[in-house]
Amino acid sequence: MMSTREAFICDAIRTPFGRYGGVLASLRADDLAVVPIKVLVARNPKVDWAALDDDIHGCANQAGEDQTDGRD
Repeated sequence: MMSTREAFICDAIRTPFGRYGGVLASLRADDLAVVPIKVLVARNPKVDWAALDDDIHGCANQAGEDQTDGRD
């Protein structure tokens, strides 16, 4: 694997948000992350997506599966 220190931001989008226990509560965070990735790919057809090594997601409200109780 090639090591590089360069990072590029081509675009940004956020996932939908709702109320605690609302319509989105049953969605896993990684399943919800698919939504903006699909939109970014569609909005940026000139990007060589096969060259993408990594992407970084953030979580503003840790709940459900991505919440830890300190036992792991």
